Amino acid sequence: MTTEDLTGKVALVTGSSRGLGRHYALELARRGADVAIHDVNATAAAQFGEAESGPSVADEIRALGHKSGFFTADLTDAAATEKLMGEVIDALGQIDILINNAGGDMGARTPRPDPNNALDIDPDDIRSVVERNVLTTMYACKYAGQHMRGRRTGKIINVGSVAGHVAARNGIIYAAAKAANSHYTRCLAEELRPFDVNVNCIAPTATYTGRFLATRTVADQSERSRLQQVAQPEDMASIVLFLAGPASDHLTGETIVCW
Repeated sequence: MTTEDLTGKVALVTGSSRGLGRHYALELARRGADVAIHDVNATAAAQFGEAESGPSVADEIRALGHKSGFFTADLTDAAATEKLMGEVIDALGQIDILINNAGGDMGARTPRPDPNNALDIDPDDIRSVVERNVLTTMYACKYAGQHMRGRRTGKIINVGSVAGHVAARNGIIYAAAKAANSHYTRCLAEELRPFDVNVNCIAPTATYTGRFLATRTVADQSERSRLQQVAQPEDMASIVLFLAGPASDHLTGETIVCW
């Protein structure tokens, strides 16, 4: 999974100024891709105590010898998303790989409510979680997918969550939104199958990122087995590399759940 050659490819990773998105972007560049960095603003990482910024991640990509640029857009806005795709194509020539990493649960922008269940969550919080996880994915797929359909090639990697595959009493809106991304992936894959555009989904487990550490209490991991521990970003990035590269050319409509 870690030997994929992406030379000559252009990737757009949404929500990539920090966290898992940044790791996805850097690994794609290390395999030869030019990478567009995106976030809703340039300083999103500061909210979680991280030093990176959108421009600094683009600098990291360029330091690896590849083209990059930082682009801002609110992906819950369809017109802004369409504009973003045009800007990336104008700057880097095309979009071969789209990773829909932007999203997040409550606690990412505002304090996590207590109790965090479906009956007591404020309607505005429900709307925000659905918009940031589902609409961002659908709008990005719509406009990047049109470009890929016209070129008859492309890889779309949506980001779900292990939360979308288990039943839990808390975090139900986030879980439902991520489950929606998995089914949207299956359906979109059938639409784009005749155009040689692969659409797959990764559903990460709990992973060490600035956001995770800022919003969760992490128990001691030293006595746990590898498969019981919180994952490292590199673990998730290796799966993204597989889905972005030629080894997955005959895989579409699937969700890889990282238990």
